[in-house]
Amino acid sequence: MSDHQQPFSSLKDLRDKPLAEMQREVDQYISQFKEGYFSPLAMLARLTEEAGELAREVNHFYGEKPKKSSEADNSIEMELGDVLFILICFANSLGIDLTEAHDKVMDKFNTRDANRWTRIDETSNVEQADNGKVDEN
Repeated sequence: MSDHQQPFSSLKDLRDKPLAEMQREVDQYISQFKEGYFSPLAMLARLTEEAGELAREVNHFYGEKPKKSSEADNSIEMELGDVLFILICFANSLGIDLTEAHDKVMDKFNTRDANRWTRIDETSNVEQADNGKVDEN
């Protein structure tokens, strides 16, 4: 995917690769080295570093600061990949199942924030009501 593509029009465009598989894949890669996973503090520093690199790419692409001709040709996609890799390393090093963590966070958002945002179907009903066409279904 290039930085110039539009957001997914549908999630059907996404590849199917479970987080658990990604965690195992990263663990297999890291497990081949004597050094293994870094300490939690080093992981946090790496995650922060990668987030900064992502911010720089976003600023170059969407912000007012174009790249210098001497700067490396990175992409938002690659920087997001780096962030994901370090995040998976961080979770693995602490024994955290990211699928379980995701499920807990989604439960939190679906309960705590259930009525926080305007839902698309509510917007349609409001627009129809404003036009005198309220759908009673």
